[in-house]
Amino acid sequence: MKMKMGLKRKLIQIAAFGLSNLHAGNLGKGKIYTGTWKNFCNPGLHCYSCPAATTACPIGALQAVTGSMKFDFSFYVVGFLLAVGVVLGRFVCGFLCPFGLVQDLLHKIPLPKLRLPRWMKYIKYVVLIVFVVLMPVVVVNIVGMGDPAFCKYICPSGMLFGAIPLMSADEALRGVAGNLFLWKSIVLAAVIIGSILIFRFFCKLLCPLGAIYGLLNKVSLYSLKVDENKCIHCGKCASVCLMDVNPVKAPNSAECIRCGACREACPTGAISIGFGLKKREAVPEAAGCAGHCSGCGQNCPNAGK
Repeated sequence: MKMKMGLKRKLIQIAAFGLSNLHAGNLGKGKIYTGTWKNFCNPGLHCYSCPAATTACPIGALQAVTGSMKFDFSFYVVGFLLAVGVVLGRFVCGFLCPFGLVQDLLHKIPLPKLRLPRWMKYIKYVVLIVFVVLMPVVVVNIVGMGDPAFCKYICPSGMLFGAIPLMSADEALRGVAGNLFLWKSIVLAAVIIGSILIFRFFCKLLCPLGAIYGLLNKVSLYSLKVDENKCIHCGKCASVCLMDVNPVKAPNSAECIRCGACREACPTGAISIGFGLKKREAVPEAAGCAGHCSGCGQNCPNAGK
């Protein structure tokens, strides 16, 4: 029996979350793992300062380098993001991101559900440009170092997985909590409420990592294709998409996280997701078919043509 895409996605998400947090024993100690694996980036959004985290966050690493006194360009981080994006696109958001799993679970809480206005999806690109690229370079302190602005002022993942566990285990840190901690608590609370009411609220509205991968969705090797010969334009794929994408009109939309809900909803099997898909799938021919309808009685996509 073939496993459904939704169940497969959940199992991969859980496995990815576990691999991202191999040092869960540090949670009660208030310590951060700083071993060899912290030199590598997690493909998803997961704070370096989380005590359980195995690897570093690519957004945090990018800001740390660009905000240094030398204003270096991080070829490793940028290369990593481009490589992952070109291969997987926003598959990372749908299957591998730890904070994506958190949002999925929050959205299951039985409260009324809402949708964001479509124009708000562009806010994450403003966040990427302003808080990730510009502010660490332009806004510097007296010694010429820039703040990791996104991590410092916005990132709810850093607050949930990093600041809260560290402060819970260290009384000294709790004693120095100030206005910034209060502000980040408000942001986290807003994202939690938003994620309950709106599917992937943070992904749609604020995530700069999703913005980067989204830009690469159109060229990623892992893609979504719609066979126009099979599609009957019933609209079921668009109606089940919680990312507000119409797969028929925009199969590789920057918002698509490759969750597979549209493929499972398609009554004719017109939607495919995976590697190496052709732009248009070949139409199967019945044995002995001369290329036109002969009334053979088989379920032929060319019937009546």
